[in-house]
Amino acid sequence: MTQLLIRLFIRRPNSPQDPRVRAAYGNLASVVGMVCNILLCLGKFVVGTLFGSIAITADALNNLSDASSNIVSLVGFKLAAKAPDAEHPYGHARFEYLAGLVVSVTILGIGFSLLKESVTKVLHPTPVQFGWLTVAVLVVSILVKLWMSGFNRAIGRIISSETLIATAADSRNDVLSTAAVLVAAILCRVTGWDVLDGLMGVGVAVFILISGWGLVMDTLSPLLGESPSEDLVEHIEQTVMGYPGVLGVHDLMVHDYGPGHQFASIHVELPAEQDPLEAHDLIDNIERDFMKHDHLMVTIHYDPIVTSDAAVGVLRSRLTEKLRQLNPALSLHDLRIVPGKTHTNVLFDLVLPAGYAGDKVELLTQMEQFIKEQDPTYNCIIKLEQSYTAAAHK
Repeated sequence: MTQLLIRLFIRRPNSPQDPRVRAAYGNLASVVGMVCNILLCLGKFVVGTLFGSIAITADALNNLSDASSNIVSLVGFKLAAKAPDAEHPYGHARFEYLAGLVVSVTILGIGFSLLKESVTKVLHPTPVQFGWLTVAVLVVSILVKLWMSGFNRAIGRIISSETLIATAADSRNDVLSTAAVLVAAILCRVTGWDVLDGLMGVGVAVFILISGWGLVMDTLSPLLGESPSEDLVEHIEQTVMGYPGVLGVHDLMVHDYGPGHQFASIHVELPAEQDPLEAHDLIDNIERDFMKHDHLMVTIHYDPIVTSDAAVGVLRSRLTEKLRQLNPALSLHDLRIVPGKTHTNVLFDLVLPAGYAGDKVELLTQMEQFIKEQDPTYNCIIKLEQSYTAAAHK
């Protein structure tokens, strides 16, 4: 079914990196989800009203919230597909994150409303009428939600959309909550304890609240500026290190302006003895290759590294090992040794992981002492920097 829908409604489905194709995928997933959730909501609401089940009615409103989420997602995908303009030169892709945030807050609001109604039903239980129509509607709902989970997951993976992958997880969770409602209806019929219906409604409401809060956190994170994924960091660093002559990389920064709209900058270490024109040509090639193969705009800063001075290489190895012993997340770069008449300056940048909780003064003291142990004439000049990835990478 998923492949059939893709063939029918997506032009050039093999080009998901194209913003227009990505938007088409997002629109398809949103419309399909909206239609399915509205039908499920209507079916459950009618059954819940006819048989007096607050748990089924609560589950119907959960589907209604999912449908409203699909509408918001649809608007988000359409706005995110807008081309860059003078006011927003980086594009509008963050609308997808904003849409997810609106959906999450809506889910929380509905969860609180359902919790209030369910608690009332627990305190004042009313008889629940059981019928095979109830069972049929709930079983159909479980089957539809299972398919929707797989459908959204497949589309989400094709276009690398965290929003759709989260929607897939939400559909999977709906399967569990609907199954709980079905169990409550059967138990009320078998035991005659009508309070179970209200208790199950409370459970569904709490589940919605927990899921909503998790979605709020997930959608806020990229808006606040989260660190890039470890896979992306590793891919960028290994790709750059794969070019001939590259000695090392550092100071990687990735700016996320929405799905498919990421920009990166990185410092690349090349031999200082290399012809500057050759180094510049290599950097141009790396930047072009990232744009061609990954659709990622990478800006590279050239750092010349003196490779002919053996003392620099020896000291770098010793400092790297010392930092590894103190904290594997620490790293250094731009090590230089500048001789003078009375002393020799040793300069380098010391990179700390974001949120470093150690004593920075104590760390600097230990490094200065260690360098003095290598040569009493060494005068240490250390510049502290923060890593903008999940961990400092050597």
